[in-house]
Amino acid sequence: GAKAAVTRVFNEYARKVNLLREKDKNLEGNDIREGFAAIVSVRIPEALLQFEGQTKGKLGTSEARSSVDAVISEKLAYFLEENPDISTALVKKAIKAAQAREAARKAREEARSGKKKNRKETVLSGKLTPAQSRNPQRNELYLVEGDSAGGSAKQGRDRRFQAVLPLRGKVINTEKAKLQDIFKNEEINTIIHAIGAGVGSD
Repeated sequence: GAKAAVTRVFNEYARKVNLLREKDKNLEGNDIREGFAAIVSVRIPEALLQFEGQTKGKLGTSEARSSVDAVISEKLAYFLEENPDISTALVKKAIKAAQAREAARKAREEARSGKKKNRKETVLSGKLTPAQSRNPQRNELYLVEGDSAGGSAKQGRDRRFQAVLPLRGKVINTEKAKLQDIFKNEEINTIIHAIGAGVGSD
């Protein structure tokens, strides 16, 4: 109930103050809640308690869901109306999060499919030394730094099932970078195309 209420109220407010136009899609809950932290405490009579799943980690009482939704909808809508500066900043933050998510999605598609002209061939040209075998369950891919290391690795490999991919540039630190910036890194794209797999949950 809490997540649904927050998402609905923020979208209604964003449209009311024209931060979202008629042609714009609604903001997703994850975009709105990015950076948020909340604790919801609900007292429920034992006779009404219901939990979902085997681990009983999620409350499933329908009365609680509707009550939480109603309270948060009322109080949050009032807060947004009474604090326009804060509300506008929060909505703009959510819009930026949505734009970043969409940019990352497009970057994933581009990295996966190589839509740019001869992207895949350009990225791998002169870099990947493939294995003779086409069996993905047996093959191994060695990532090495620089052409000199690549030469040594090629000499020492078993060409039947070991491939070598020298990385000439600097691989971005993915732990600290934004997703759309990760997919702009040439060496990350090189690895993606060499493996030939999808990216993340895709």
